[in-house]
Amino acid sequence: MRPAANPSPPDLPEESSLAQALAAIAPHGVRTGCRLIREGDETHLLPEEARSIPARQPAMRRASGAARWIAHRLLADIGIKNIAIPRAPSGAPVWPHGTIGSLAHDDDMAVAAVARIADMSSLGIDVEPALPLPDDVFALVATGADRMDTADQHLAGRILFAAKEAVYKAVYPLDHQVLGYEDITVDLNTGRATTTTGRSANLVYCIAPRVVVLAFIGE
Repeated sequence: MRPAANPSPPDLPEESSLAQALAAIAPHGVRTGCRLIREGDETHLLPEEARSIPARQPAMRRASGAARWIAHRLLADIGIKNIAIPRAPSGAPVWPHGTIGSLAHDDDMAVAAVARIADMSSLGIDVEPALPLPDDVFALVATGADRMDTADQHLAGRILFAAKEAVYKAVYPLDHQVLGYEDITVDLNTGRATTTTGRSANLVYCIAPRVVVLAFIGE
């Protein structure tokens, strides 16, 4: 028998603020949610999910449990209850038939987005702390074709990093090709991204109080 999870406390201000910001940017048909990662969140993993996640580090399993806690509730909102979201060998979550989605977490916050395939072809989400991206990481992520003029310059690199992560999550289920940062071009000015595989995705993001980017490809 799995140990009982700790009761969920009332929404914390950081959760409420981010949940509202996500709801404001999500396109029609996409449901989003967030959760501060708590002690005991690993117990939210359904048995099939727990078996599919090889990581034994408590922090990683807590984060996976928190992200799936959100996703289970988002799926329940569209009538899909008690369905596992196992981890595929590629690392991507396996969504119930007729749905698509994406999960992400940083050290403290988990986020999720789900939609019916009838409403959206693919989704990708990423969450990052609202801090400048280290220069050495920026040098690996950015290319001369990326455009970030309209973004907060203090956080532009971080938004760019999250955008490329989100785009990769959105396009990998469609093409099953591994892409590097140089294979994804992001234009934050227009809210669009393209890949060397010929995919084009829409981008929306918020900073409240974390950087979250949602990439999506319409039906």
